[in-house]
Amino acid sequence: MADGPMDEVARLRAVMEEHEGKRPRDLADMLDVPEAALLAARVGQDATRIAAHPDMLIPRLDALGEVMALTRVDACVHEKVGTYNNYQSGPHAAMVLNGAIDLRIFPRHWVHAYAVEAEGATGPKRSIQIFDAAGDAVHKVHLRTGSDHAAWDGVIASLRSDDQAPGQEFAPREPAEPPKSVPEKLDILRIEWAKLTDTHQFLRLCAKLKMNRLGAYRIAGAPFVRQLDPAAVDTALEAVRDAGLEVMIFVGNRGCIQIHGGPIGTLKATGPWQNVLDPGFNLHLRRDRVAELWSVEKPTQRGPAVSIEGFAADGSIIFQIFGLNKEGQDSRPAWNALVANLPGLAGEV
Repeated sequence: MADGPMDEVARLRAVMEEHEGKRPRDLADMLDVPEAALLAARVGQDATRIAAHPDMLIPRLDALGEVMALTRVDACVHEKVGTYNNYQSGPHAAMVLNGAIDLRIFPRHWVHAYAVEAEGATGPKRSIQIFDAAGDAVHKVHLRTGSDHAAWDGVIASLRSDDQAPGQEFAPREPAEPPKSVPEKLDILRIEWAKLTDTHQFLRLCAKLKMNRLGAYRIAGAPFVRQLDPAAVDTALEAVRDAGLEVMIFVGNRGCIQIHGGPIGTLKATGPWQNVLDPGFNLHLRRDRVAELWSVEKPTQRGPAVSIEGFAADGSIIFQIFGLNKEGQDSRPAWNALVANLPGLAGEV
C-alpha cells in the first residue's frame, strides 16, 4: 500500500512502465484512479503541468497549426482535424467556431491540464490534455505530422505552471444525474414544448419543471418523441452515408461539446464499436452501451429540429445527431424522413 504522495507516484510510474502501450483510459480503470493521475505522476518526466483555463489555453493553440481535437464520453470518442482559430470567450460558456473544429466549452470544468511529449516510433508524440476536478478527461489536442512542432516549446513555456511537483489530488467524481420525470407536470411539459421557438430553450423548460432531458423524453410521448430500437443507430449512420446527407454529430461531457458538421463517408464496425473513419473526422461509438435511443422533434422559428439521441444505462447522454442546418433552416426534409423510418423499440406504438 502506498504510504504517501510520492509512493503513489512511484507506484503509478512502475505500472505504466509495465503496461506500456495500454490505453490510458483502460489503465486508469484497471488501477481505479482518475486518468489525470497517470499524467500527474509523469510530471517531471514527459509531462508538464500547464494552465487549464480556456481563456489562457485555447488562443495559444492556433500557433500549433492543424491538430486533432478529441472530446469523449465513456461510450464515444469524437475526433476532428483543424485549427483552433476563432475562439470566443465567455464566463459560463465559450466556443471555438470555424469550418472544422466546433466546440462548446464550459470553463468551470477545465481544472487540470498537462502537456505531454513522449517518444514515438516516428518521432515525438505531443498532446495537450485537459481534465475536470475529478481527473476525468474533458478535451485533448494531439499534434499531427503536419502540425507546427517548432511552435511547441514556446506555446508550452507560455502556459507552464509554477507547480511542477509530480502527483495531484483530485475531487470525488460527480455521478451522472439519473433520469428525472415529473408525471404530474406532463400536460405543462407538452403545452410548453409545443411553444418552443429555439432548441436551446428546451433544457431551460426541463429545469423549470424539475426534470431533465431523458426524464422528459420518457413521459412526453408523440408527436414530440419516439423511442427507437438501440440497434437503429447503425441503420441511421448507414442511411446517412448512403444518401450523402450532411448531419451534425454532437458528443460532449460536462466540460466540452464537440460537433461534426458534414457527411459521413466510411463506416467500419469492429466488435462492439461502430467507427466513422473519414479524412478530418473520426467517430468511435460503443454500440453495446447505447441503452436508450430516441427520435426527438422540437419546434423552432426555422422549422422542426429533428434529432436522434443516444443515452447510456446511467442516463447520461452519449450523442445527438441532427440534420445540418443550412440557409437558416432547422428542418431538413431528407433527414426528417430518414429518422421517421427508423425502427421503433419493440412494443412501442
